Amino acid sequence: MSIFQNVKRITTHVLNEMKLRGEKISMLTAYDYSIARILDSAGIDVILVGDSASNVMAGYDSTLPITLNEMIYHASSVVRAVKRALVVVDLPFGTYQGNSKEALNSSIRIMKETGAHAVKLEGGREVKESVERILSAGIPVMGHLGLTPQSIHKFGTFVVRARDESEANKLVEDAHILEEVGCFSLVLEKIPATLAARVTSELKIPVIGIGAGRFTDGQVLVLHDMLGITQEFSPRFLRRYHNLFEEIKGAVETYIRDVKTLDFPNEKEQY
Repeated sequence: MSIFQNVKRITTHVLNEMKLRGEKISMLTAYDYSIARILDSAGIDVILVGDSASNVMAGYDSTLPITLNEMIYHASSVVRAVKRALVVVDLPFGTYQGNSKEALNSSIRIMKETGAHAVKLEGGREVKESVERILSAGIPVMGHLGLTPQSIHKFGTFVVRARDESEANKLVEDAHILEEVGCFSLVLEKIPATLAARVTSELKIPVIGIGAGRFTDGQVLVLHDMLGITQEFSPRFLRRYHNLFEEIKGAVETYIRDVKTLDFPNEKEQY
């Protein structure tokens, strides 16, 4: 049983306490009011309004096309549903890379227009100035290293990152940079478990993994993947807790049949 289950609001301070006490942090994505309300009532610690909305909500083949306005729309919907969880919003591609002033303006818009609690961005040393500028406005920042989907055209592949020594050393260095400039937490995506364990042990801030093994301080998955709504995405790290694609499809097929055979609505279902 969690000693933090009765905490009225998860904050960055609470996440630090969870790391200190060895309690794992649970994190999932959400993009709308109804789902966020379910996640929050279930006791999730952190809700990420991810730019993965570009894939699972809009149908794009990458996270690149989603806009800041669209992220603000999704985040606003989520925040209205949440009473306990910490809500973190991804800064979408093009709103912070190479321009720290743009990064600050984007983050301010998210915080003012959505009521979210923090922003997340990808990269290490190359985004250091942007992180510092965002933090100077009192906005909490979560970092993201390893496989960074917004850089897919740079990598050209979704394979596991930081397998070779030089890339692993850079990741460790970047993790320390992000901690030193003031990030409250860090996501590590699709890297070797031993490397993730090393980073987690060296950093004082909580480290959340996705495809980074079991020795991080917590885990995050895309909700549509773990519930089996998406079917075509099946990486090794993904555990499907349901097959909602088939369940929903079956329910719709039954509804169609009932409508066409005049079984729905019946006498009890009319006025």
